[in-house]
Amino acid sequence: MKNSFPKWTLLLFLSLAVCLPNQSFAQKKGKTKDKEEKAQTPKDTIINGALVGGLKWRGIGPAWASGRIADFAVNPKNSTEYFVGVASGNVWKTENNGTTWKPVFDNYGSYSIGVVEYDPGNPNTVWVGTGENNHQRATGYGDGVYKSVDGGSSFKNMGLKDSRQIGGIVIHPENGDIVFVACEGSMWGPGGDRGLYKTTDGGKTWKKVIEISENTGVNNVIMDPSNPNIMYATSEQRRRHHYGKIGGGPESAVYKSTDGGETWNKIMKGLPKVDLGGMGIDVSPVDPNVVYLTVEAAEDKGGTYRSTDKGESWKRMSSYYSSGQYYNEIYCDPVDVDKVYCTETRSKVTLDGGKTWNNIGNNNRHVDDHALWIDPANTNHLLIGGDGGIYETYDMGDNWDFKENLPITQFYRVAVDDDEPFYNVYGGTQDNNSMGGPSRTLYRQGATNDDWIRTVGGDGFWQATEPGNPDIVYSEYQYGNMFRYDRKSGTTEDIKPRERKDELAYKWNWDTPLFVSPHSPTRLYCSANKVFRSDDRGNSWQVISEDLTAMVDRDSLKFMDKYWSPDALVKHVSTSQWGTIVSLNESPVQEGLLYAGTDDGVISVTENNGATWHQVKSFPGVPQYTYVSDIQASKHDANVVFASFTNIKMDDFKPYLFKSTDKGHTWTSINGDLPVSHSIHSIQQDHKNPNLLFVGTEFGIFFTVNGGAHWVQMKSGIPTIPVKDIAIQERENDLVIATFGRGFYILDDYSPLREISHKWAEQDACIFPVKDALMYDQMSKFGNQGSTYFKAENPDYGATFTYYLKEVPKTKKELRKEEEKKLFKDGKYIPQPSWRELQLEENEEKSHLIFTIYDSSDKVIRRMTKAPSKGIQRLTWNLSYDAPFPVSTKKFDPLKSGGGRGGRDVVPGTYKVGLQLWHEGELSTLVDPVEFKVKELNNSTLPKGNVAVATAFDDELIRLNAAIQGADRLTEEMIEKVETIKQTLYATPAASEALKDEARALGTELEAIKFAFDGVPARASWEEIPPAKIPLTKKFSELLYGRSGATTEPTGTQKQSLEIVKAEFPPILEKIRDIAENKLPALEKKLDEVNAPWTPGRVPDWKN
Repeated sequence: MKNSFPKWTLLLFLSLAVCLPNQSFAQKKGKTKDKEEKAQTPKDTIINGALVGGLKWRGIGPAWASGRIADFAVNPKNSTEYFVGVASGNVWKTENNGTTWKPVFDNYGSYSIGVVEYDPGNPNTVWVGTGENNHQRATGYGDGVYKSVDGGSSFKNMGLKDSRQIGGIVIHPENGDIVFVACEGSMWGPGGDRGLYKTTDGGKTWKKVIEISENTGVNNVIMDPSNPNIMYATSEQRRRHHYGKIGGGPESAVYKSTDGGETWNKIMKGLPKVDLGGMGIDVSPVDPNVVYLTVEAAEDKGGTYRSTDKGESWKRMSSYYSSGQYYNEIYCDPVDVDKVYCTETRSKVTLDGGKTWNNIGNNNRHVDDHALWIDPANTNHLLIGGDGGIYETYDMGDNWDFKENLPITQFYRVAVDDDEPFYNVYGGTQDNNSMGGPSRTLYRQGATNDDWIRTVGGDGFWQATEPGNPDIVYSEYQYGNMFRYDRKSGTTEDIKPRERKDELAYKWNWDTPLFVSPHSPTRLYCSANKVFRSDDRGNSWQVISEDLTAMVDRDSLKFMDKYWSPDALVKHVSTSQWGTIVSLNESPVQEGLLYAGTDDGVISVTENNGATWHQVKSFPGVPQYTYVSDIQASKHDANVVFASFTNIKMDDFKPYLFKSTDKGHTWTSINGDLPVSHSIHSIQQDHKNPNLLFVGTEFGIFFTVNGGAHWVQMKSGIPTIPVKDIAIQERENDLVIATFGRGFYILDDYSPLREISHKWAEQDACIFPVKDALMYDQMSKFGNQGSTYFKAENPDYGATFTYYLKEVPKTKKELRKEEEKKLFKDGKYIPQPSWRELQLEENEEKSHLIFTIYDSSDKVIRRMTKAPSKGIQRLTWNLSYDAPFPVSTKKFDPLKSGGGRGGRDVVPGTYKVGLQLWHEGELSTLVDPVEFKVKELNNSTLPKGNVAVATAFDDELIRLNAAIQGADRLTEEMIEKVETIKQTLYATPAASEALKDEARALGTELEAIKFAFDGVPARASWEEIPPAKIPLTKKFSELLYGRSGATTEPTGTQKQSLEIVKAEFPPILEKIRDIAENKLPALEKKLDEVNAPWTPGRVPDWKN
């Protein structure tokens, strides 16, 4: 008879078998279940973040490049404690001058930081202004101002949520409830919380005290250090879109208040009467009459200005200023009125009041500075923060200490290779090179900064590796400058496509697409305003398209509802050319089917490798000219393609995510229930389940298991952060993401996500298919490098069991409280538990899960326990047997059972894991044993010898170790007993001297046994004394240590040592047994005869 089940149905059933519940534990389901599921809306689905909370992201750094710093806040009472506002990496705190760091702002509404300020009168109060305080091309935005009253342990949003970027915070030195916040407003659009705001009640309410227009906000606010009623502020008019930028305007100005910030007036006397851009302002603490201003201005009238009358008039000291869109922060020296610093590409200092400026030392230091702190107690001591992290100097910049333990790199892109045994991760960064490093290592410590390599300098972007040849890496820096990097030799080859004869210059985007074809490992594609193909690893290129952009003149578009002259202040400076291809992808299913997306909203498709192209310029609900942030052709169906758009730079933060089922001709939104503020940067599709998709957004990463109807954010182990790019390492089923401000993160083995569905989540428990476990010796890379040494986290070593538990059993106490809560709500009588019932609640044994490991013969070799947790969770077995060592405990705790390192390592082979639940005295099977494999890395130089011999030897070693440890521990216990007996006999009037001598003799005998075990305790090393007999535990511990972690056949010396110990131990054990079973009980009986007080181990004698 022909099988009536389609083959895929049978395969699906088999793949899900391990996740079916044990019937004895499953609850009965109602008949209406299917109807309920069909009626269910995505928002009330049980597939949510809590369900997958046990799947934790693992950060791998690196920290060697660090990342962009926005601000410092140094404790005025303790300069070794300070906060760092990271441009797009949240807030970090150090309490030991940067030796260690703690992220303190990871799970709030924003990742982008503009300002951090201590309350000068109360260091426990800290204010954070979110939204980076510049307007360059890769800037994040915030959601207002936050306040901490516990030294940064927690923060509360205090409002101004539509400020987008915050440029300054000033706190009254005598009244911490009075705070001023300079709100720049969105750089991409009008309105919002824009201007200068004041609170007099600690942030409960706000009053706008400077209001200019919907296009102009306040970027600086400072206070006269000698008089808090005198204040200064600067406004900045600017606008950036994806097609260009205007860096200033007529509404930029300088303001002053003399009444504590209630009213403000412009102070422009002596300043240029032209459009102004970004400004930096500061008051000298040495002479508050002196105010310095650096200003970017039209018609080359920018420069350094100085006032000696509190800003009433200004004098131009020099033409020097720094870029207003990225720098222009100035800092007055605390002891020298003529000394001022300005942060910029290479920060500068003036010693003559702004007439001349010279570079601060840049020896071995990154460029592009944004923040500076001057130690008031030692002005040669500086902290500088910039694109490359934090540097500290104690000699005014001659030498610098780099804080190399902050993993805050801003990655634009990520790629993975297929190296063995562990793949590598590559990425391009904001101003910190392109680099690559290991996803994990053979070392216990994980990857360190030294494990990473730099492939290309500059701002890094798309990366690619050659399948099957991980030594070939493709990297690039800005504007399409791409290179082929040879990992073995370290050489780089320029492979950027060049214009053909008489061809117009190509238009390259800052972030240029580049990838290896899935159909040929030596074929590359890249794009400018045209698409290029190479079949020889980039040695030569073919142009396979003409200009695929909308070809719109960006000067025909408005900024701030106006058309601007070409002489407008820094117009289009630090922007890419507009009209470039920014997304490029080839179908893995159909060779030559390519998709190209542009920065001006066009998606072009070719099915014949560029011979002809079809263009789509309009998408449902997407504004015209919206940036195509990503395109991903389906890995399963040639007709399917996904595309995302981001319109952030038009002040539109909505997600735009689409799917086409006809090769890009028509498109349907699959936004589903994605949050409305999560603009999308990247897409990936699982290579096995076509409905499992991932998207990286401005604030995190999401997945869907139903093709986009319902999306779930994965927050476990990862902060609020933009996810710019996503890669899948298909061999390992790892999800790898590039974050813009916190480095790379990996979700190890995400394959359980393929299994989940609403129906699946209704089962009681399951164990997902277990990935093959790799066995190898974990090495130690180094010794003790101190607390500053950065080490990334490896995944747990061993076999990882991913399991699901629908519900967590409740304790008696929890059940009682639930019932009491219900009765209280209903106004009913609440029975009072008896003392005995309360005691039973307190003494109730904890419910726990038991994971049982079986070998191929179904013999139990290890048990591990874990507290039950709801949802998908993980537990890792470290591939070792149970360790038969003595247990020390004063109170039984089932969750301590089976813990620790375990015994000797298992051998490669097939194993099983089963799952049981112990609850209220009953043990129930949740999941029948699931099979998995343990495989060996085989990275040894010499052969390992006979595995069976090694196993038998180590088994005997472990059994002997258990016996020796037990005998040694028993000897110690008996010594302590006898010492107590000796003391007791001296307190017993009826005790004879003969009885006391008997106790002394027994004590001496036990000490002799202890000496045979351990020798003289005072000896630091037996190698440092004259030759003597080595004690038993010394011989055995050396043998045991020598075999720890070994999987090779034992050496001849090890075999000899074992035979010696086996010969020496039995006579000692017989003496111990004789004392324990005969001599000590006999002595204790005599204590009863003389009515001696109780001693440990004796049952008191009582006759009525």
